[in-house]
Amino acid sequence: MNLAYRDVRHNLFRFVLTCLGLSLLMAVVLAMMGIYNGAVIDALTIARAPKVDVWVVEAETKGPFAESSRIPGSTREAVARLQGVVDAGSVTYQNADGEYNGTSRRLYIIGYEPSRLGGPQDLIAGRPITRTHFEMIADTRTGLSLGDRVRLGRNHFEVVGLVRNHVNSGGDPAVYISLLDAQTLQFEIDPAAVRVKRAKGEVSESQDSVNAVIARLHPDADPEQVTASVRRWKHLSGMTQVQEETLLTRSVIERQRRQLGLFMAILMAVSAVVIALIIYMMTIEKLKQIATLKLIGAPDRTIVWLIMQQSLALGVTGWFFGLGILSLVKDFFPRRVVLEVPDALVLGGIIALVCVVASGLGIRAALKADPATALGG
Repeated sequence: MNLAYRDVRHNLFRFVLTCLGLSLLMAVVLAMMGIYNGAVIDALTIARAPKVDVWVVEAETKGPFAESSRIPGSTREAVARLQGVVDAGSVTYQNADGEYNGTSRRLYIIGYEPSRLGGPQDLIAGRPITRTHFEMIADTRTGLSLGDRVRLGRNHFEVVGLVRNHVNSGGDPAVYISLLDAQTLQFEIDPAAVRVKRAKGEVSESQDSVNAVIARLHPDADPEQVTASVRRWKHLSGMTQVQEETLLTRSVIERQRRQLGLFMAILMAVSAVVIALIIYMMTIEKLKQIATLKLIGAPDRTIVWLIMQQSLALGVTGWFFGLGILSLVKDFFPRRVVLEVPDALVLGGIIALVCVVASGLGIRAALKADPATALGG
């Protein structure tokens, strides 16, 4: 006879209600894990989008994502001539507000040369940028559709293509425009400021500047050797794709990762305490029945297994319900929630372990029960 099953069936409504409450707590734990994964993936999306091997930035900087970087646009030709480089492209990155239908939207603007590296490789609708000016590829989180016109600076851009999940480490959706348009938006000085500079006799800086040059290498080329060649030029610094990704995860979002990880650990501790208290209260309510079991000769292992089974049933059922709740609502989060199957299984194993440990309080109370109390009134 399975005593745990019979006890649950006898108090089914209370058990289901308790599982529902635990499932909400489990959903929060799962959501925190998903947000943690999403923050890392979001930070790497933009760096991985062009599918390159080497990043060339301004010397003594960690640009273009961690620090400001500005190098001459002609650097691309110099990088393209390095041994092992198959193709190279110039890119710019900046945050700006775009206006659409009278509303302002915070956008992460990426400028690239349409015929070279730097653009997205995973369009889900529309076409790539083919004109030099005033065309845009937008992420779906911007809420834009094909054919929409967005104002950036003093110009209007038409959305010709769409991508999904292209956001920066801060969660701002990305849009891609031509390099010339991005340089105009990033480096062009207001006409009134230009007139003031001319009146003072100052020479305006060239707009032919970029934030980074990216390069794709031959399969047999060594990225470390290419970056070493770049660093010989005193005004430039080079990083491999692996180094760039490490920089993003260990520098740009490091504090956010730690905060999310700590909050997730706190939630797990809270879950353990809640499960322990629930099992303890359920055990205290059954002390007379447990004493009866002892009186008729039931071994301690039967009582221990009864309490542990109920604890595991609560945790596993709450985990399944929590997973279902999160699957229904994760698309409504403002940031991406990425919960992969291995992560969910690992968390399920942790919850099972927590349930086993948390049942210790109830087991201790049950084993101390005096069989003589079963004879009381």
